[in-house]
Amino acid sequence: MDMAGPTPSPPQTQIICKSVQELVISSAGDDNLPQSYVYRDGDSGGVIGSFDLPAMEIPVIDISLLKSSSSPTGETELDKLKSALSSWGCFQAINHGMETEFLEKLRALGKEFFALPMEEKHKYSRAVDDMEGYGNDMVLSDQQILDWTDRLYLSLTPEDERKLNYWPENPKCFREILNEYTNKLREIVELLLKAMARSLKLKEDSFLDQYGERAIMTGRFNFYPPCPRPDLVLGLKPHSDGSAVTILLQDREVEGLQFMKDDQWVRAPINIPHALLVNVGDQVEIMSNGIFKSPVHRAVTNSEKERTTLAVFCSPQAEMEIGPVEELVDEKRPRLYKKVKNYTSSYFQYYQQWKRPIDAVKI
Repeated sequence: MDMAGPTPSPPQTQIICKSVQELVISSAGDDNLPQSYVYRDGDSGGVIGSFDLPAMEIPVIDISLLKSSSSPTGETELDKLKSALSSWGCFQAINHGMETEFLEKLRALGKEFFALPMEEKHKYSRAVDDMEGYGNDMVLSDQQILDWTDRLYLSLTPEDERKLNYWPENPKCFREILNEYTNKLREIVELLLKAMARSLKLKEDSFLDQYGERAIMTGRFNFYPPCPRPDLVLGLKPHSDGSAVTILLQDREVEGLQFMKDDQWVRAPINIPHALLVNVGDQVEIMSNGIFKSPVHRAVTNSEKERTTLAVFCSPQAEMEIGPVEELVDEKRPRLYKKVKNYTSSYFQYYQQWKRPIDAVKI
């Protein structure tokens, strides 16, 4: 979703470039963009002329009904979950236990941070050899086409591995609210992984056992400034997520997320402001032996409005070996993926090359 993560330790050849926000300020009124952001004819992604798209009919799942499948409504919701993840790979989650007021506070955190003076934001700038902190794309080559977005990237769990020097102290409630959100999402992800297993008639810990007790959660606040040429520039290039599960809090006023379905791009709606948009990543596609689909998605830009989102990527701890659950492998559905550890270690390099790392582990 507005997301290309989680991301591994970066290569050492990267360059940190000027933020997109600084670029917009310095070139106010100028439609001539740096060529490093422009997609030319023949580039992947189908950018030009792709904005008048139909809205996707994204499934809506009531999280509260997934806690038990013993009732008819619970069983129905499990069937809906299986259908959503095997067709779209994503859904809108409602009744997730968080009040609309709390989600609005979360949205405000991102907006307030990116509205701070540049010198204040730069206090949290990422180091050259680190993904965490405030910044944008790592530049690995002169041929790389950059995303039109600035980010604040933070490790959320395990808690003892947080780098709090990157956690803003302004807004003042930033750390408290993000910590509370992390704890709530941890419960939701555990519930979802159990429900996914039950929907496939597996033991409910089948996916959770591969996820591990010290799973990795990373949060990324995304800021997409207005772009004078949305017909030539993407906010995020097409990709699938390297996570197990990704949870996105969308901007409630500005669309931008698009999914690929049957070789066509469709718009992700923002019609339910209190919903969380959940998609499975490559690692759950591997665990489910390809039954659940890790969807390809991208973010487009807007010529008039800025857009802010918060994506949280939830992945197994690095040393956990993941692979198709044995009960999902048989003569009718042979094993589709190899077993793998630390799946995200090469994710970023694949992402910048328009490649999917999951292709490298297919049998």
